[in-house]
Amino acid sequence: MTTLAAGPGLARSQRWLRSHPLAVDAVLAGVLLVLVLVSLAVGHKPYGQPRFWERTPEPSSVVIAVLACSALILRRRMPARVLVCTGALTLLELVTGPGEKGTPVALTAAVALYTVGSRTDRSTTWRAGAVAVVALTTAAALFGPRPWYGQQNLALSAWMGMAAAAGDAVRSRRAFVDAIRERAERAERTREEEARRRVAEERMRIARELHDVVAHHIALVNVQAGVAAHVMDNRPDQAKEALAHVREASRSALNELRTTVGLLRQYGDPEAPTEPAPGLGVLDQLVGGFVRTGLPVEVEVSSTEPRGPWFSRRAEQAAAVTGELPAAVDLTAYRVVQEALTNTHKHAGEGAAALVRIARGAEVLEVSVLDDGAGAAAAAASGAAAPGSTVPGGRPGPQRGPDRGAPHGDPPDPAGGEPAASGPPGGHGLLGMRERVSALGGVCETGPRRGGGFRVHVRLPLTADGMAAADAAAEASADAACRVARRREGAL
Repeated sequence: MTTLAAGPGLARSQRWLRSHPLAVDAVLAGVLLVLVLVSLAVGHKPYGQPRFWERTPEPSSVVIAVLACSALILRRRMPARVLVCTGALTLLELVTGPGEKGTPVALTAAVALYTVGSRTDRSTTWRAGAVAVVALTTAAALFGPRPWYGQQNLALSAWMGMAAAAGDAVRSRRAFVDAIRERAERAERTREEEARRRVAEERMRIARELHDVVAHHIALVNVQAGVAAHVMDNRPDQAKEALAHVREASRSALNELRTTVGLLRQYGDPEAPTEPAPGLGVLDQLVGGFVRTGLPVEVEVSSTEPRGPWFSRRAEQAAAVTGELPAAVDLTAYRVVQEALTNTHKHAGEGAAALVRIARGAEVLEVSVLDDGAGAAAAAASGAAAPGSTVPGGRPGPQRGPDRGAPHGDPPDPAGGEPAASGPPGGHGLLGMRERVSALGGVCETGPRRGGGFRVHVRLPLTADGMAAADAAAEASADAACRVARRREGAL
């Protein structure tokens, strides 16, 4: 208990000493003054014991000792001036004092030289030390005890050299400790910045996932709900079918949201989803959902690897034709098709058709989604071009905004009425698509087609380095998600 209690007390003492340097230096000056006066009052005889107060100190020696010790109070603020002052007073004591009795005032010059060494650079310390040793040793040899090579005269140079060396050693240790502390603080800042960067990247990834899921399925729900409302009175059988599609699309949206948000749940949660992320293996379900909403979609899948040339127009064979892909590449290809078809359904207008082309080569996977803009062209011909449509001849219609080149408006009502109530501006679909592709080292090209419509073309690398980078990106995202979950678990 005593050892534990002494720690805080010692720490408080150290803090007090650091915050009151003048008080510490005043105490040191008082202690040195007592030592110098005692040394002046001690009598020495050859081969005999020292006798205290055998002789009376000279008044001039006492005055010099008081001045030299008083100067040490300012040794931290003016180390060089204090060294000059104490050195001059020591020389004065050697010249005017009783030479045969020694010069204890030199102790103040040694302390001042130590201060210079601990608070300046090495070259300044050794220059000041050399000057002090030469000046004081020469004065001691001329005016000090006899003979000139006596031990008291030589000890003066030794004490001054040791003071300079001790001050330089203390300065070096302080610099070393400061460098270690700065390195540790810099490493801590780097770790914090890296943690913040990883969290921001994970937030962007989760935001992209949520946008892709919500934008796709909510667009389908919106269209099917509009169809159901339009035909509810006249064709209840079609309204019932549209509501069934709404229910299926909403169930799919909830499942994908549960899969995405499940990464943020606490460990050990029995309801955490274990379903794999979507890929080209479920491309037929994605295409079927759009076909049911009235958007004709054709699929062309070709491959030269890994089973040789193979071509198919069936969406359910997409995974078999392309073969095994890295998880990140497979998910990105699926999300690109999903986002592009969603934008086509929202902005190309009624009557438009889409074509999905997926081609795998030896080193690259290419995904293209094209729409003919037929619905927008028909609307333009009737004098009311849909927002974001492309009129024949390749001239773009009204600005689509940041999504298909960034939509600002809401998708038109499929029944042909007014657009739905406008909400906050959107426009993160193509941005998220480009971020996904860039993370895998791929290229994403988007823009209007020459003959009308819109084109999305993506190239994803499949080389050994590209696959390794894709797998590393997937693992990094999973690791970042786990770290976010751990931090949230710790916060709770």
